[in-house]
Amino acid sequence: MKNIIENIKRNWKTVISAIIVGLLAGWLFFGVSESSEVSQGAETTHNHDHSNEAKEDKTWTCSMHPQIKQEEPGQCPICGMDLIPLSEADDGGEQIDPDDIQMTESAKKLADIQTTTVQKKSPVKTLYLQGKVQPDERNIARLTARFGGRIEKLFISFTGERVDKGEKLATIYSPELVTAQRELLEAARQGRKDTPLFNAAKSKLRLWDLSDDQIEEILEEGEPIVYFDVRSPITGTVMHRNVSVGDYVKEGQPLFKVIDLTKLWVMFDAYESDLPWINVGDKVEFSVKALPGKEFSGRVDFIDPFIKDKSRVAKVRVEVDNPENKIKPEMFVQGRLHSKIAGNEKKLMIPKTTVLWSGKRSVVYVKVPGHDKPVFEHRTIELGPETGKSYVVAGGLSEGEEIVTNGVFKIDAAAQLSGKPSMMSPEGGKPNTGHDHGQEDHSGMEGEMESTQEAKIDKSDIDSEFQKQLTNFYKDYLEMKDAFVASDAAKVSKEAKEVQQSLKKVDMSLLEGEAHMQWMDHLNVMKAQLDKIAGTDDLKKQRSAFVDFNLTFHDAVTTFGLSGVKAYYQFCPMANSNEGAYWFSDEEQIRNPYYGEQMLTCGEVREEIE
Repeated sequence: MKNIIENIKRNWKTVISAIIVGLLAGWLFFGVSESSEVSQGAETTHNHDHSNEAKEDKTWTCSMHPQIKQEEPGQCPICGMDLIPLSEADDGGEQIDPDDIQMTESAKKLADIQTTTVQKKSPVKTLYLQGKVQPDERNIARLTARFGGRIEKLFISFTGERVDKGEKLATIYSPELVTAQRELLEAARQGRKDTPLFNAAKSKLRLWDLSDDQIEEILEEGEPIVYFDVRSPITGTVMHRNVSVGDYVKEGQPLFKVIDLTKLWVMFDAYESDLPWINVGDKVEFSVKALPGKEFSGRVDFIDPFIKDKSRVAKVRVEVDNPENKIKPEMFVQGRLHSKIAGNEKKLMIPKTTVLWSGKRSVVYVKVPGHDKPVFEHRTIELGPETGKSYVVAGGLSEGEEIVTNGVFKIDAAAQLSGKPSMMSPEGGKPNTGHDHGQEDHSGMEGEMESTQEAKIDKSDIDSEFQKQLTNFYKDYLEMKDAFVASDAAKVSKEAKEVQQSLKKVDMSLLEGEAHMQWMDHLNVMKAQLDKIAGTDDLKKQRSAFVDFNLTFHDAVTTFGLSGVKAYYQFCPMANSNEGAYWFSDEEQIRNPYYGEQMLTCGEVREEIE
């Protein structure tokens, strides 16, 4: 130890130099290493954060359901399709109403949103009416016996024989008439023809339908006419012959009924919902089943002031000329009336595709002006009469406003997911995470809703195989409908289960774009109603679900089309507690599924679909 200390003393300069060199070397090694690690760590951290920021900047959506937005790739929770990235650059900055829906331009394109401007037009609707030919009551002559007697001769041998005015129909021998003529002759023999007795005898003969010429003939001959001829007062057809040769008749007894068929009435049945569209003077075009290929027309000249209690229809009368007697009483006819409810007055009109229904509420989406990106406002409106593919607007919209006509369901779905006012939640609420559109309860809306939405889709673009599958589903539906007609609840339930299986065979992967979206909306509703029908043996509940099913099924049929069949869309105004209900049939003849045998023929054809 002592030697070490002595060496340090002798070499202190060398030791100090070594220590300084060691410290410098250590600093250089560890300092540079630590700095390098810190630098590398900072670089790593920087790269990681950048990656996260890039990840957060990318939003994933569904090409079929653009309201779905996720931060991670995956599958659409609605249809199961793979999500695609959606750029959300330029995402904000604009101030909008918190209840409004704002979309990016890319989302608008994906959703195929289309708008139209609210305009005033002349409301026009085509009514399809069923009716029957009836005789013109003003051209019917009923001949009765003016005096008692015996039928000596008949000049009319059968009903349906045509006669001219003044032609003999029968000859009557009447002891009373002979006695009355003798009284006249006796009064005339007294010398003067202006005595009260003469005038009374002459008046008596006139009351018994003797003409002045016949009375003068009696006076000239000086003998009574034994046989009196019954003559036709009009030219026409003998509709009834109530006597035969040798019959004794009493005064007032019916003898013949003659009708002029050159002018007839066509009596159409108009339901309560049709009456606002019908006015005296409206032109009606109609065809007669017995005369295929021929068209007739006439003008409404009378509307029954009373509604029939049981059938809930009023008679609408059209007069028609029938010079060749080709049209015959009791023939069935089908008429078309093109009506302008307001004459030449124009009303606000919107397409049916703009309207969403929920119970008694009618909802549209209005484009809010003054924004760089599309902004839409949820609005409840009041609707007037339906005019084919349009509605008259009674309130809630103004001329010139821009409303959504295509993609309405998608905007409403986005509003539901965002917790904003929508068709199902008019006051807004907690945002949804799924898609339950179409599952709502439709009770109470059957008679008020003819169509939830008519998709703006070209049927020629629909895959023919899909139409064939839908047609097979329609044919199975007819079996269920016939079970309703038979009022057989057990069979209805059984057939409904068959229809459910048939619906599963309709392949929606054959549809693309807007068509795919529309079918899914229809599918949800039809599935729900079929579950109700198949799940009970209560016929009343089954028919209630059948009401809702047919409304959505009609939308599906008119949107996508059927293959190789002709369908009749029929309507009964008394069904569904007098609110009305629809159904499909493969025949024009009415067979009511809501009443069965109770009122089998109550209803009318509202639409023919080929």
